[in-house]
Amino acid sequence: MRHCSVQVRGLLTRDELDRYNALMEVGSYLESQNRYDLAYPVQKEVDLLIQPAIERLKDKGRERDRATQEYLEAKRLGQDEEDDEEED
Repeated sequence: MRHCSVQVRGLLTRDELDRYNALMEVGSYLESQNRYDLAYPVQKEVDLLIQPAIERLKDKGRERDRATQEYLEAKRLGQDEEDDEEED
């Protein structure tokens, strides 16, 4: 069974995390019994389960990028104002 990243796991709700852990346990058991034919649908269910958390992670990244852009623009504007004051 493929685990999702720590970042994604950290963004799962309590219910999603409980379901994720249960599915991973079932999938690991099935793999230990060499029942890969049954472990495959379980992995697909895990993949579907983590999609909302992946979207939340993407949103956090976009928000961080937006904040960085605003900071850089504010810094540039502040620098432009300082340059204008020096010219006077």
